[in-house]
Amino acid sequence: MGLALDQARLALASGDVPVGAVVLAADGTVIGTGYNTRERDGDPTAHAEVIALRAAAQALGSWRLTGTTLVVTLEPCTMCAGALVLARIARLVYGAVDDKAGAVGSLWDVVRDRRLNHRPEVIPAIRAPECTTLLTTFFTTRRTTSTRPTPTPR
Repeated sequence: MGLALDQARLALASGDVPVGAVVLAADGTVIGTGYNTRERDGDPTAHAEVIALRAAAQALGSWRLTGTTLVVTLEPCTMCAGALVLARIARLVYGAVDDKAGAVGSLWDVVRDRRLNHRPEVIPAIRAPECTTLLTTFFTTRRTTSTRPTPTPR
């Protein structure tokens, strides 16, 4: 989770919501990293998880990320939960719970839907206070220093 938090902090430079993700091979080797770049790239799909999944697929030469672990600082949204299911991620580890948009048990539970052909193991709330603090500090600062509308959290 420490590496994912490091990635999340990189998003701050471009004013993006600080969410970071890391994909680990079965042996623990980092094969993909990512952080939110929606604001920087003007891309609604530029979530940390999607970027990390793309990097891992590139590293492995396959979209099937069987046996890998995705570590992310915030509970994935529906798009990202769907992507990690489709990528065949074996294990999801996440930090902060997202009561507003989380799709791993908070608002929806995409990854445990029995109708899907793959269901990863889920390990929630790892270093949750640290992950949550990073997000709440970002949004608090954003509200007090900006006159433009605050972007919705992913």
